Order: sequence, then C-alpha cells, then structure tokens
Amino acid sequence: MRIWFNRVHDSRRSLVETDEPEVRIGRDDSNTIVLRSPLVSKNQAVVKQVNGKLHLENIGLNSCLVGDAEVVGGESVEFEAGDTVRIWPFSLTFESDEAAPISRAEMEAHLRSIMSDLELKVHRKLLERFDLYELESNRLGDQDSILMLEKNIEDVCREIMLFDASNEALLEEVVGLTLRDLTVNQLILESDKDQLSMIARLTANEFDVPATLVPERESELHNLLHFIFERLKLDRLPDLSSRIQRVESEFKEVFPLVRPHLHQELKKYLILRTLKKDLKDTAFGFGPLQDLLRAPTITEIMVVKSDQIFVERDGVVELSGRRFISDKVTESIIERIVAQVGRRIDKSQPLVDARLPDGSRVNAIIPPLAVRGPCLTIRKFPVHRFSMEDLIENGSISSAAAMFLRACVVDRRNVLVSGGTGTGKTTMLNVLSGFVPPKERIVTIEDTTELQLHQDHVVPLESKPPNVEGAGEYTIRDLVKNALRMRPDRIIVGECRGAEALDMLQAMNTGHDGSMTTVHANNTDDVLKRLEVLVLMAVDLPVVSIQRQISSALDIVVQISRMPGGKRMVTQISEVAGFNQERGEVIVTDLFNLRGGNTLLPTGYLPTFIDSLTEKKLLKLEFLYG
Repeated sequence: MRIWFNRVHDSRRSLVETDEPEVRIGRDDSNTIVLRSPLVSKNQAVVKQVNGKLHLENIGLNSCLVGDAEVVGGESVEFEAGDTVRIWPFSLTFESDEAAPISRAEMEAHLRSIMSDLELKVHRKLLERFDLYELESNRLGDQDSILMLEKNIEDVCREIMLFDASNEALLEEVVGLTLRDLTVNQLILESDKDQLSMIARLTANEFDVPATLVPERESELHNLLHFIFERLKLDRLPDLSSRIQRVESEFKEVFPLVRPHLHQELKKYLILRTLKKDLKDTAFGFGPLQDLLRAPTITEIMVVKSDQIFVERDGVVELSGRRFISDKVTESIIERIVAQVGRRIDKSQPLVDARLPDGSRVNAIIPPLAVRGPCLTIRKFPVHRFSMEDLIENGSISSAAAMFLRACVVDRRNVLVSGGTGTGKTTMLNVLSGFVPPKERIVTIEDTTELQLHQDHVVPLESKPPNVEGAGEYTIRDLVKNALRMRPDRIIVGECRGAEALDMLQAMNTGHDGSMTTVHANNTDDVLKRLEVLVLMAVDLPVVSIQRQISSALDIVVQISRMPGGKRMVTQISEVAGFNQERGEVIVTDLFNLRGGNTLLPTGYLPTFIDSLTEKKLLKLEFLYG
C-alpha cells in the first residue's frame, strides 16, 4: 500500500510504502504515518485493507473527513483507494499503484510559490541597487522610473543567471501558469468597461504592458492568446466572469496544443514579462493583490500574513498561492490602499476601516494589534447587482417565498434580515429595497455605502469615524435620529450592531412602516434575543418592555445561512406575530423553512396580515403551495 500525505495548502507531499495490512496514523512516533501537529491525536486512526476495501476507524479525539463524510471518534467508515482523508491539518491519499494526482489548487499554489521565490531573489538584488520604496513617490505618470525598474530587473536576472540551463526545468513548470495569467489579464483589458469595477479600471492598464516590450515577442504572444480564445470558445460566453472561469478550469486542456509554439526565447520573454509586471505591482501598485482586486470571480480577499493570501471564489474560501515578498512590503501596500481614501495606518493607529473608490470594504490591522504581521480583509464591491430572479435561479430562495417577500415590502411591513458574516444579508436587503414603490422617500443609513437603490427619491447617509484628534464622529445612531427629521417614508439601515437598534425599533413604531435592517444572528429565535441585548446597550429597560417594542415593531424576519458547499440560502421566513403576556415572550411563527433536504417550503401557517395582502391583490393564497 502507498500513502501520500501533505499539510493542507502545501503542495510538497511525502510517501509511505508498506506491506502491512494495518496502517496506524497519529502524532506518536510508533505510528506507520507520523503527522507532526498538536491538532492530531497521539493515535488518531487505523486503516485496514479487507477484501480489496479500505476501512478507517477513528480512535482519536478529533474528527476526520473521509471524502465529504465526517468520522468522529469511535466511528468507522469504508472508502475507496484514491479518496481523500483529511486529518487536520493534513491530507492523505491511499493508492494501490501510483500517486494520486495533485489538485488544480495544490498545483497552482506550488507553481506560485516558485514564482514568488524568483521574485524574492530579484527583489533582494534590486534593493542592493536602489531604494524601491522611494520610487512610490514617482508613481504618478513617471515613465522614467518604470523604465529604470524594468531595465534593472533584466540586469538582475542576468546577474543571478535566471535563464541558465540549470533552471530550465524549473522555468518550464511555471511557463503555463504565466501564460494562463496573461490570458486572464488580457480578457480583463479587452472587456467591456461596464463589466469592470472602478478599482479594476484604475489598475487595468498601468503595469500590464512592459515599458521595455519587444514587438516581435508581443506579436507572438498576441497570436497565441488569439488561438487560446478560439479553442476555449470564449466569445460565446455572455460575460467576463464566465470567460475567466472557463480559462481557469479548462486552460490545462488547451496548453498542450500551445506548448509546441512556445520556443525558448518566447518562454524567457514571457517569464521575464511576468516578473516585471509583478515587481512593478509591488513597487507602484497593490502587489500580489493587483490581479485579485480586478478579478470578477473573486468576492473577498483575506491576507492572513505575508505568505498566506486567501480568497473567496463561488462561496468557497481557498488559498490563492500568491504572497507578499515581506511584512514591510505588505504594510507598505496596506498604507497605499488606505491612503487612497484619505485614511492612515501606523503604530499609533494600527486599525482602519475604509472604503475603496469602487465601494469595496477594507479592514486593515497591523502590529502591535496583529500578532503574526499585517492583516488585510477586502470585501469586493460586486459589479453585477443581484435581482430576486437571480436568487431564484441560483436556488437561494423559492419563487413562492420571493412573491411573499415582495408583497410584504409593498404592503409596508417592517422586515429584518438576519444571518452570519458573509451570508448575503446586504445583498438580500438590496434586492428587497428594489420592491419599494418609486414615489416613496427613502433614507438609507450605512457604515459603508453598499445599497444601490434604483428609485429617484433616495437619500443615502454614511457614518463618519473620528478624525485624528478623536472628534467629528457621527455614528449610525446619530444618523438614525437625524433621519427621523428628514420626513422619510421608509428608513433602511444597513446593519444594526449596537445602540442604534433602539432608534430603529422606535422608527418602525412611529409611522415609518416598511423600514428594513439587518442583524447578525444564527436563526430567527436568536435574532430577537440579540435585539434585546442591542437595545440594552442604549438604555436600561425591563426585558418585557423591550420585547413588547420588538413585537410591535417587526413584522417579518428573513434568515439567511451559508450552506456547507458555500451556497447562500434563505432558510427561514418568520412572522413576529405579537407578544404573549402570560408566557412573557415574543410570538414567532415560521411561514417558510427548509424541509425535505435543501428546499424552502411553506409551513402552512398564514401570516396575521394575510387579509391585507389578498385585499390589495399583492398575493394569492396559492403561494402556500409554491
């Protein structure tokens, strides 16, 4: 039996071969496979081969995954050779004859680590020649600085003999990745500007084309890209995101047809071109974040530390394989990002929340608060705004539930959207706000402006942090109070996370029916308990009084959850039906919930305001069977 294992996110794998019918796995040296991590039990699992089948018994404290099945301590499971076994933080594959193929993500991480090592070598040599950090002051339109940097990169590559015969095999590995990246970048450059976010437009043309380009080589690359576009049939796809997704998933099938046309000089030029671009991004742009920021398939970027950058793609968080050259470079690029929006970050102010020009949200934190080094989180501003039809097509909500929510908004019912971080609360709020009749005056209040209402009579307000002197702060609560003096028909608060919850409930109770907000919570029962705590942050009231306020203010609670595969779904729609004085609790009735797997179905209970919906012909009773 052959067992391949590696740490998660590390492409380097170890091999253990044994003829024994029983394989013991654990942290202790007596095991057949020793996994050195405090997260692994001394004796974690036993794998036996019986009649050609593999059986795993978990004898440790922590659970492990076999394929998609979780196996807790004391349980056993049967699996096939080739299935992945995950004992965090390790991944194991049992093979009979040959090693399991490395996944696309693992291979990409491996290749990007090679490129990062090359860039680090070149970067260190460049620092011996001049101060790269000083070049930032010449970033705006100084082509001489860019030209000087590129020529020095060429000199350094010759100095370290990068393209020597001894490195030929190494460079052969990364040439496919560099060509794939060039294909994606070219798609972005040639795309319709309406499909690109503002930040993508700002960074799309600055450093992609080398100042020291060779026309003959550029022409060859152009022809190769044209061939790749045709073979992948990219022109038949409707938008930029779908084209990039096809390149990322199917490029490996086309590359064998391209490889014969990549002669030695063109390979060298392509790799050198990529090194120039990446190092120019580091000196003048956003470093390894440059391409991630403008990729429409990526929704969130998370820098854990300089050599670990995670991204969220299609609802799944994965390691990007990209990395910063050093903590100093990471911190410099964070300063560059927040400076664009008039903020600063340093040791005296090591935490900052900011908004990029395209609306993307940025949170940065550096030492001494961040123990492992500078940390950055960017939630990208989506170019495409979801509609309710999109949510139905994606399976995030049923058509019956969508019809019901539309009727509630038009009928001026107060709606609260709840869910965890990144579940799509703001997206749902944006979709629901689209049902507000155009004649009504709407005041929106947010920490960071994300709502994009299409109505004409909309007044967007945004909170303001204190200045360097600690003055001039205007909180969500200040804006909610001010909104009450602006003659709103409806008030929409992006998120209640503090004392402003009291003012929001008061607004809903004082003639501003049809108002909406979001709150972090696990389910519709928890959201009411959380509201009680938020109100108590504002004023010391008896819990019964708070519950009565909640029961009279809220009508509908929409719960959104992130499913195991990363998909976001509406999992509950409940009515706040009043207050039970005998029990001293808010009455909550589920109108829709998940049953029969992952299907949102009506429970059969009618909302107390069903007569209003039917009389106004906003809803037919058939919604119960949708």
